[in-house]
Amino acid sequence: MKNSASDESFDFQKYVLKCEQRLGDKFALIDDIAYANQKKVLKAFENNRIAVRHFAGTTGYGYGDEGRDALGKVYAEAFGAEAGILSPHLLSGTHALSVALFGLLMPGDTLLCITGMPYDTIRPVILGEGIGSLKDHGVAFKCVDLNADGSFDGPSVAEALKDGSVKVVYIQRSRGYELRDALSCEQIGEACALVRGCGFDGCIFVDNCYGEFVEAVEPTDCGADVIAGSLIKNAGGGIAPTGGYICGGQRYIDMIGRRLTAPSIGLEVGSFEQGYRYFYQGLFLAPHTVAQALKCSLLIGCAMTDLGYTNYPSVDKMPYDITRCIKFDDRQAMLDFIREVQFASPVDSYVTCEPWDMPGYDDEIIMAAGTFVSGASIELSADGPVKPPYIAYFQGGLTYEHGKYALERILKKLKKLS
Repeated sequence: MKNSASDESFDFQKYVLKCEQRLGDKFALIDDIAYANQKKVLKAFENNRIAVRHFAGTTGYGYGDEGRDALGKVYAEAFGAEAGILSPHLLSGTHALSVALFGLLMPGDTLLCITGMPYDTIRPVILGEGIGSLKDHGVAFKCVDLNADGSFDGPSVAEALKDGSVKVVYIQRSRGYELRDALSCEQIGEACALVRGCGFDGCIFVDNCYGEFVEAVEPTDCGADVIAGSLIKNAGGGIAPTGGYICGGQRYIDMIGRRLTAPSIGLEVGSFEQGYRYFYQGLFLAPHTVAQALKCSLLIGCAMTDLGYTNYPSVDKMPYDITRCIKFDDRQAMLDFIREVQFASPVDSYVTCEPWDMPGYDDEIIMAAGTFVSGASIELSADGPVKPPYIAYFQGGLTYEHGKYALERILKKLKKLS
């Protein structure tokens, strides 16, 4: 559908309608998944007898903080886990992952990642030198790449697990800054079975960022022992103002809780004076909000495919996280795309994004995030390292209508559809 006419001749509404017709079956399945997840979340609220008193904040040590304790239980049940930590003191997804790994690993242990090198910001946590990393604390690291088709490399995983010092097997569900599909929970379940079949009896840990509520099950339903993520992504529903979660087996959560606070007190303390309503309400909204983001992703993917751009996942497939990666021919096209996402934002729409040296990344990053919650990637946003190949990572959308508006601006800027 390369351009052969002026912008004035392009009927955007008609084009979107055609895209929606092409995507109709997938949109219907997304709605079904959202309903299944909404029922699951509501059941967790019901079973834990959530009441108005759980929204109240506490101060000081936070002894007897009912809201904090019940929040962990509700998230755990929603994610099919025995126990959970939900805390505004977990500052980001990277922080949640870091706290979990430091809680699970001791000097002399080995961490084995079976999905290739982890996301940029977690690499210094594992391999940094002189910064208090796992490596600095005597934890070794091994890595097995995925096969070219995105599947797990069974023989290499089995060989790596012969090392008896491996205590945690790490799986990254999302693609990170890679040009590949995210992992489905079915694939993660197969990986868990593979690892257990090799005789591994340690902890299988999943970075669940961007994947929560995309399917009707979670990795903890499929064999994973612990999952972790950010509340300004899927799990916070676009309402949570900060925070992270860690859910899994009780013994592992106890270990991690002693790292979050102190070995002598674990999860018995921790106050938050502002209260917990946004965290409860965010979980309630999360299934619907994630469905909106998935529809935005598919609509954008449909248009970018028509424009001839390589993007993942293919619009012929169901997405397994909320992120879509789009490969551009050159630097300027990538910048134009990301800037239009910013210009379509409700906050800071007048700002022109520029690449910058963002903490935790080796390359300059450009990031469009005109969001109500700063940096919230469940809200409509886009980012990427400004280097060849020029790939933009698009995610989020609190409403499908916002995604449509952003697409209209993007198409006008690219000027390629007729």
